[in-house]
Amino acid sequence: MRARVARCRADAVMVLRSMLEQGKSLNDALPDKASPLLRELVFGVTRWYWRLREAAIELLQKPLRRNDRDLELLILVGLYQLDELRIPAHAAINETVKACDHLGKGWAKGLINAVLRTYIRRRGEPMSNLSEEALYNHPKWMLTHIRGSWPTFWPRIVKANNERAPMVLRVNGRRLNRTEYLGEIIRRGLGGRIDDLSADGVVLDKPVAVHELPGFSQGWVSVQDSAAQWAAPTLPVKPGHRVLDACSAPGGKLTHILERYPDIGSVLAVDISDKRVAMIRENLGRLNLSAEVRVADAGDPASWWDGRPFDCVLLDAPCTGTGVIRRHPDIKHLRRPEDLTGLVARQSSLLRSRFGLQTLPGVHNVDGFYYALMQKRKSE
Repeated sequence: MRARVARCRADAVMVLRSMLEQGKSLNDALPDKASPLLRELVFGVTRWYWRLREAAIELLQKPLRRNDRDLELLILVGLYQLDELRIPAHAAINETVKACDHLGKGWAKGLINAVLRTYIRRRGEPMSNLSEEALYNHPKWMLTHIRGSWPTFWPRIVKANNERAPMVLRVNGRRLNRTEYLGEIIRRGLGGRIDDLSADGVVLDKPVAVHELPGFSQGWVSVQDSAAQWAAPTLPVKPGHRVLDACSAPGGKLTHILERYPDIGSVLAVDISDKRVAMIRENLGRLNLSAEVRVADAGDPASWWDGRPFDCVLLDAPCTGTGVIRRHPDIKHLRRPEDLTGLVARQSSLLRSRFGLQTLPGVHNVDGFYYALMQKRKSE
């Protein structure tokens, strides 16, 4: 058992290396059955990486060699435990030190032990000369862009990006209403409340695994942020309408449309990725809903469209993802400044005008989303 605990710290290092050095998302880098502790360590270090790294550099008497990046990350894992988790300090240090064996670097045990114990002794002392990246835990280029785009709100946005996002559920109104579902949650000993920011939402007091949610496998509920739940009510769907959901995966907005509009005529869901289309079909199956689903490029309608007009089109255009950093802190590491040009060009090919409703994390208490409702004018 103790060996598995130490192994978890080493596994966290390997996952972090996959993200930082190979560009893998945490969802792809983490094993399917990752333990709660492994997920906590990986997400925590990713979220606070710049602050932890500068603390480690200050604690080390001399820089580590380039091929000892794994030891640097192990130190960050140890510092995160000491700062943020309720694990007793002696246990956190001991298990982190033991992880050196699992990394094949038993010789480094003394170094790791000394660094972490020095940190304990100095805890509470202010760090000297913190960089802006460490102060706000964002890459410098991203801070510059956020400041430029939101000069009034940027401190609240970056603060919210570093916080844990609430777990928000969308109750399937075809099965029960959210007051009834909240009662089910309370009966199971899970705390929650009605979501004031959405019509079908319930906010949990603390996140849980989906298999712990009442009726999840039976399609009673889905996990979806409040802002994402605004899409379906915003779309002016009427009975008999033909609807296109472009860039549909993983299908959260699609299934919400089907739940809210049982008299809808037909729905076509399109996404460019085979893997992501499989997620759409999985969500439809769990919720016992049906729609036509195709693997296709929404930007190339000639390859899949039959020429019949749609009454409504939902376009969740590809974006930087910076609005959901609080849920996916790896975006701060994986996104690059050069990505912006390509994404803007892609969005422009899908959407020619930019206007509508913008939500911001830390300002509206939801994820960052952008909404525009457009109506095609009839030709003269």
